[in-house]
Amino acid sequence: MADKQAHLNGAYYGPAVPPANHYHRPGRGSGCGCGCCLLTLLLKIIVTIVALVGLAALIVWLIFRPINKIKFHANDISLTQFNLTTNQNLDYKLALNITIRNPNKKIGVYYDRIEARAYFDDRRLKSMFLTPFYQGHKNTTVLTTVFEGQQLLLADEIQEFNEDKTSGIYSIDVKLYLRIRFKLGRVKTPRFRPRIKCELKVPLSSSNGGSVESTKCDVDY
Repeated sequence: MADKQAHLNGAYYGPAVPPANHYHRPGRGSGCGCGCCLLTLLLKIIVTIVALVGLAALIVWLIFRPINKIKFHANDISLTQFNLTTNQNLDYKLALNITIRNPNKKIGVYYDRIEARAYFDDRRLKSMFLTPFYQGHKNTTVLTTVFEGQQLLLADEIQEFNEDKTSGIYSIDVKLYLRIRFKLGRVKTPRFRPRIKCELKVPLSSSNGGSVESTKCDVDY
């Protein structure tokens, strides 16, 4: 009698099944493409250049900033004409000297552009351009200006004129618009554009002989 086959325990012992092959396809979001890397490098270069330029500008300013500020004074002020005509035109003639003092021992100043303006009650009377020049160390320069002409005034400006006429003192502003460079040795700074404002209180010369005290001007860099 043939031997009976042994009962199986329920498990199947067949040939080994090979593992499935997995293929990885790189997507667009993985890694950094050539364009992305180039853009990142370009941004780093721009940031570095901006930082270096800012640092250089700071060093230049620390080197060339004046230890003592340039000082401006208005003096020898003479108002020989300041009358309102029947057609509301203001006839004026204002002469003054502007004294510029450079108190620094090692820093010179190039005045590349000098525009002088006269104002009455924020109404510009006249503008003029003065001759550019170089101012050396510890030097004082005097600029002579004469504002003369006519200017139409509006109603509120006429009211201001009448008030000043009653007091005998006229409020006139003289402003300078500059383009300057500082010089230390052979090195020169970029241009700065300071504004100078001289607030004058001037009587007519016929009333007190034209004697007006020197007026210190404000400097705004």
